[in-house]
Amino acid sequence: MSRNEKGFTLVEIAIVLVIIGLLIGGVLKGQAMIQNAKVKRVVKSADEVRAAFYTFYDKYGAYPGDENLANSPPNDTNNGNGNGLIAAAGEAPQLFEDLVLAGIIDGSFDGSATSLPKHAFGGVYRLYWTNPGGGANHYIRYDNLPWDVALEIDTKYDDGVFNTGTIRANEAYAAASSPVAYFYLPL
Repeated sequence: MSRNEKGFTLVEIAIVLVIIGLLIGGVLKGQAMIQNAKVKRVVKSADEVRAAFYTFYDKYGAYPGDENLANSPPNDTNNGNGNGLIAAAGEAPQLFEDLVLAGIIDGSFDGSATSLPKHAFGGVYRLYWTNPGGGANHYIRYDNLPWDVALEIDTKYDDGVFNTGTIRANEAYAAASSPVAYFYLPL
């Protein structure tokens, strides 16, 4: 009797399953690395805005967006009121235009609310004077930041609670929620 059976042995199936497991593990690890890089990019963008803000102040003696000095920075046609508080409505979008005109940052910002920079998760961010519950000050506000990213940043750099400490959000960090609408980092 001749047995001409075809199929896979248990060893061959086990090897294939191990290879598939390694591939899935690599993909998941890669996704985690990408997420971690995006979180670091959000924090770095805040550091960059702070540095640019203070560089402008050192150079011109006024806050970008709020300045009302003639031709400072060069070719500036949008001036603020010079009161030392960057207003959310008109002066916050002008802040990035002033930084570009001063040669401190790169980009194409025209001083309008539609030309604000975007963070690594796709929402916009801006800097202005506000009081998110921790005392009025200049804050960098990130719009539509994923709740888990906001929680991670708040936990790493502050107390991890959305409505206490220096880092704030307008809503609790919860898995069932959509992205945090407003997330504030102090200047």
